[in-house]
Amino acid sequence: MTAETGFAPAKVNLTLHVTGQREDGYHLLDSLVAFADFGDYLTFESGPLLEIEVTGPFARGVPPDNRNLVWQAAELAQWTGRITLEKNIPHGAGLGGGSADAAAVLRHLKAPQFAVQLGADVPACLASQYRRMQGIGDRVSPLRGLPPLWAVLVNPNVQVSTPTVFRSLQQKQSPPMPVELPPFKSARELMYWLGEQRNDLERPAIAMAPVIDQVLKELSTLTDISLSRMSGSGSTCFGLFNNQGSVDLAVLDLRRAHPDWWVRDCVLS
Repeated sequence: MTAETGFAPAKVNLTLHVTGQREDGYHLLDSLVAFADFGDYLTFESGPLLEIEVTGPFARGVPPDNRNLVWQAAELAQWTGRITLEKNIPHGAGLGGGSADAAAVLRHLKAPQFAVQLGADVPACLASQYRRMQGIGDRVSPLRGLPPLWAVLVNPNVQVSTPTVFRSLQQKQSPPMPVELPPFKSARELMYWLGEQRNDLERPAIAMAPVIDQVLKELSTLTDISLSRMSGSGSTCFGLFNNQGSVDLAVLDLRRAHPDWWVRDCVLS
């Protein structure tokens, strides 16, 4: 049988406002998320048993069993066969890799109804386009007409624990984004508006991994950068630029100065 493929783009939280906490401990969010033009790839081959093979530069440490959201998504959809997962997204990096992989499985198997059972990020990852996430991630709204953004992603090869970052957050009730987002005629307008928003998890993440602050400071000094911010609960940070040429120069500078960091150019949309 011919193998079929799926794509799981990396997710970037352009904003992340923590607006409250429920009695069950779940935090309430208001976040504008975008998706990169790079990510993980999945290959599906139907068969009698469910099995996963993990390949790619970030395969190490990814479980090929029922601990993996890919496995759990396939089980929920009652599908069996072999899934080869090519891991290009760093894990534990705030880029939603596991959620994106699970969403790619549900998309391929036409089983989107199981998304909310697999985690807060999975519903947004189903569409893999600009989305506003609210509640615990279960309220996902489409955002039309937003321009693509040139970006550089940087991970200093440290992982931070998402639950620990949330537990360390002192202020649990911060203002959300505006009820209605303004229209954006250009990427420049969108980047200016993003600069007025926040990622409320930056401070507790930096307390756990101070190198995140170094990444943000170094991004902020690059030529033609408009905004630097951490994505999700960290530890990946992003820089937004006005054109591809500036992105290319930024990647060269960062890789030369920090060969041990993971640096990747992309377009977000």
